Amino acid sequence: MRNRRESASTGGSAGGTTLISSGTTVKGDITFTGQLDVEGSVVGSIQADTKDAVLRVVAGGKVSGEIKVPHATINGNVEGDIHTSERLELAEKAVIDGDVYYNLIEMAVGAKVNGGLRHTSSVADDLAAKREARVADTVPVS
Repeated sequence: MRNRRESASTGGSAGGTTLISSGTTVKGDITFTGQLDVEGSVVGSIQADTKDAVLRVVAGGKVSGEIKVPHATINGNVEGDIHTSERLELAEKAVIDGDVYYNLIEMAVGAKVNGGLRHTSSVADDLAAKREARVADTVPVS
């Protein structure tokens, strides 16, 4: 059951809600729109197609793979890097084994991150900075 705060924080994303229920394991990469609720486990990467997409990993849920989404609320386990271009919420039972790349982050007391935290204004800005760094490293030949 979702509480009032969780329902309000997820917003109304278009595309409907996809549920991976407890006791279910999905093996393979997932690309979604709307909202994806993980109560079971996912072995593979999770990626969103739209800017308003929301990922929720509830207590007892587990993701083993990289996550690339605009919005995420984590209260379960993630083994892999998390990239959020908009907002990341780590609830009190969240355990992250990997690096976290975020624009805005909210961490509850009890949340654990076993990896690095890196602020990025957006994924596009991060990629542009990497491109600029590569260009700066090249030496013109004359």
